[in-house]
Amino acid sequence: MTRKKVKLAFITNDSARKATFKKRKKGLMKKVSELSTLCGIDACAIIYSPYDTSPEVWPNTMGAQRVLAEFKRMPEMEQSKKMVNQESFIRQRIAKASEQLKKQSKENREKEMTEVMYQGLTGKGLQNLNLGDLNDLGWVIDQNLKEVYKRIEAVKKGASTSSSSSVAAAAVAAAAVASQAVAPPMEQKPAVVELGLDSMQRTQTEWFTDWMNSNASDQHIGYGHADEMILPNFNDNHNANVWPNNFYP
Repeated sequence: MTRKKVKLAFITNDSARKATFKKRKKGLMKKVSELSTLCGIDACAIIYSPYDTSPEVWPNTMGAQRVLAEFKRMPEMEQSKKMVNQESFIRQRIAKASEQLKKQSKENREKEMTEVMYQGLTGKGLQNLNLGDLNDLGWVIDQNLKEVYKRIEAVKKGASTSSSSSVAAAAVAAAAVASQAVAPPMEQKPAVVELGLDSMQRTQTEWFTDWMNSNASDQHIGYGHADEMILPNFNDNHNANVWPNNFYP
């Protein structure tokens, strides 16, 4: 269960104020010790109160004097850079509260003028509004119109994108169907028989054997019939009629 938010104001009841002081003082000393241990920094705490005769010091008197001596050796600008007193602290809180009040007032005014705008849409007159109210109402109406136009443009862009994508998909499908209907069938190339060297030699041998067998009955090697072979008469002049080729002498 979370602790309820405590109102930061002076406690008027003496006993309640004393009990709160003791409890918060113990928590403050614990936080200073944790900060020094976790972050590795030098820190000290000195607390005066009307409930104690002597101030309470953490970690001890010597440690507090050492930290204060180091602080005094710093330049004055560095010493007062992040220092606040009661007056400056209250001024900071007032400025922060003023900003929050201004922001909340603006939000309330915008909600009020939005309600007036909706009432005007139902037919309620605007005669009771002054010039400032009319200006604020006009600003609220302009903001709502800008939002409406922005949403319309977003819807248009979404619709155009979806329609263009569907048209493109339909065009691609139609082109695919047309290409299937018009494209001629692929021509089948005749099979090519590749003959190696062994196959070519075997084919030539078979052809020569067949030719010799078919012509053996009516053709003879040389001149004349088979029983009286006429051999060429080679003389010293080498009869040129025996050699039909002109390359031979």
